[in-house]
Amino acid sequence: MKIGFIGLGIMGEAMCGNIVKKHNDLVYVSDLSKEKVALLEKQGAVACENNIEAAKNADVIITMVPKSEHSMAVYKEILSVLDETKLCIDMSTIDPAVSVEISEMVKKTGASFVDAPVVKSRPAAEAGKLGIYVGGSEEDYAKALPVLSYMGENIIRMGDNGKGLVMKICHNALVSQIQNGVNETSTLAAKYGIDIMTFAQAIGYGGGQNFYLDSKKQVIANEDFTTAFSVANMHKDVHICLNMAEKTGFKMPGEENAARVYDKAMAEGLGGKDFSATVLAVREETK
Repeated sequence: MKIGFIGLGIMGEAMCGNIVKKHNDLVYVSDLSKEKVALLEKQGAVACENNIEAAKNADVIITMVPKSEHSMAVYKEILSVLDETKLCIDMSTIDPAVSVEISEMVKKTGASFVDAPVVKSRPAAEAGKLGIYVGGSEEDYAKALPVLSYMGENIIRMGDNGKGLVMKICHNALVSQIQNGVNETSTLAAKYGIDIMTFAQAIGYGGGQNFYLDSKKQVIANEDFTTAFSVANMHKDVHICLNMAEKTGFKMPGEENAARVYDKAMAEGLGGKDFSATVLAVREETK
């Protein structure tokens, strides 16, 4: 079984690296960045000139691109080389409605399709310990599971096409609100002389303990916002969430506030930094 991997960004590069290391057949890679392609080639992957070449040679095609429009463009590009022998796994975090549209387009060729967005960030991707939410038929989920297991250790089928993405967006919306709670309360504590590390230790003694604070306290303390997951990507996700909520007529004031903070962070030029840098936007509001 040959695998094609399209999209070697911060997450995709690490995810693909695990496949190359663990899979016992050829792995074809494609990305706009020839440097990223060369990096994976050094690890044992087969470099491709374009996405069509990667998809044509592969039995399983994995895509990991930034936005809905990118995912749609990739699948339109490779559509002509898809057939009943191929399984497509889109691991991008995009609008669920767009993913369903892509799934219908792909399945008309005879190919199988699942959406399989991931949770956690770069360190987990490097360790092969991502969480993965899958949307697709039970049959296609079973076909995808061995490949997904190269990249993640907690993998769950959420339902039919698009449902993996619904869960991913709900997950990230919750993280954004937990994060904003951490940003606000730690900033208030700092105004009374309690530093972030002491704050985190004390929070850990009670019901406020959370993974976000535990994993980001040192980053915030050092103000080293090297990107594991960017402000820009989370900004995209919180707005997908609000669009999903609007379609159902459901109001999410907590997420609207998180979106306001992310809008401010983007306006302040923090888009390329790690998403924990939103604390800077919250601190700025208090000056």
